[in-house]
Amino acid sequence: MGRKRKGRDVSGWVLVDKSAGMTSTAVVNKLRWAFDAKKAGHAGTLDPEATGMLPVALGEATKTIAYLGDALKGYDFTVRWGASTTTDDAEGEVLETSDLRPGETEIRAALPQFIGDIRQVPPQFSAVKVEGARAYDLARGGEELSLEARDLYVDALELLSMPDADHAELHFVCGSGGYVRSIARDLGQVLGCLGHVLRLRRTWVGPFDIEEAVTLDRIEALARTPEIDALVRPVALGLSDLPELKATEAGAARLRNGNPGQVLPGTVDYGDRAWASLDGVPVAVGRFRAGELHPERVFNL
Repeated sequence: MGRKRKGRDVSGWVLVDKSAGMTSTAVVNKLRWAFDAKKAGHAGTLDPEATGMLPVALGEATKTIAYLGDALKGYDFTVRWGASTTTDDAEGEVLETSDLRPGETEIRAALPQFIGDIRQVPPQFSAVKVEGARAYDLARGGEELSLEARDLYVDALELLSMPDADHAELHFVCGSGGYVRSIARDLGQVLGCLGHVLRLRRTWVGPFDIEEAVTLDRIEALARTPEIDALVRPVALGLSDLPELKATEAGAARLRNGNPGQVLPGTVDYGDRAWASLDGVPVAVGRFRAGELHPERVFNL
C-alpha cells in the first residue's frame, strides 16, 4: 500500500515575486511548507540570481503546469558589454574581454535577427540534459560541452534604454525553452563587443503578471495561518491558453471517473484539446470528439 502524503488538499496558483539568491525549487519548498500543501510545483524555472514572476502550483493546479509549457514569457534584462563569462551572466568567470562598445543604431539594427523562429544554443550552465545529466553539473565538473542549438520562438526583443556605454536594458518575450543569457551572449558576439546578463527580471508568464505577485516575505508572514489561503488563485488560470467547454452534469460525472463525457457545443474543432468545466470549476482536460471530451487529466476539485 502506498505511503500517504502529508499535508492539506489546497489547490490553486500562488504568484511569487522571487527575489535574487534563491533557486526556484527552494521557493516551491517554502510554499509547500507555508501552505502545508501535499503537492507543489512551478511553471518555468528562474535562475537563482534572477527575480520576478514565479508561478507556483499547489495541489490540483500542478496538473495544469504542462499546459503552460508553450505560454509566452516576458523579461526585462540588463546586458553588460565588454566581457563574456562562463555562465553568460555576472556570476561566472570572465573568459574574454573587449574594448568595443555598440551604439544605439548598431544595437537596434542587430535585434531583428533574434526575433521570430530562431535557433539558440543554451548556456553551458543550464538545466539542459546531456546524456542523462544536467549541463550545469557537467560544467561545474570542468567539462567543456558542445550543446546543440534548439528551436525557439521569440515574439519581441526591444531596446529600452542605454544607461551608459557599458550597459543596455532590453525587453524580451519568448516561448518555451528560451534563455535570456544566450540572447545577451549572442547579441554581444554579433555586435563584436561581447556581453553577458547583469540583471534579469521576469515580468509575466502567460496569464500571470508581476503586478499580481506577492513576495516570499509576505508568504512567510502568513505561513500556516488561515489568512494565507487568500493568496491562492483559481486552478483554471493555468488553463487560460485552452478553450473551455461546459460539461453536462452526467458528462462531468463520467469525466471525473476518467471516461469520455458529454460537453455542450463550443468553438472547438474535432480533435482539439480543451478543458471541461461544471459551474466554472475545472473537471478535466482532453480532446474533443463528437460531442464528448476524452480526458487526459482529471481534476479532483
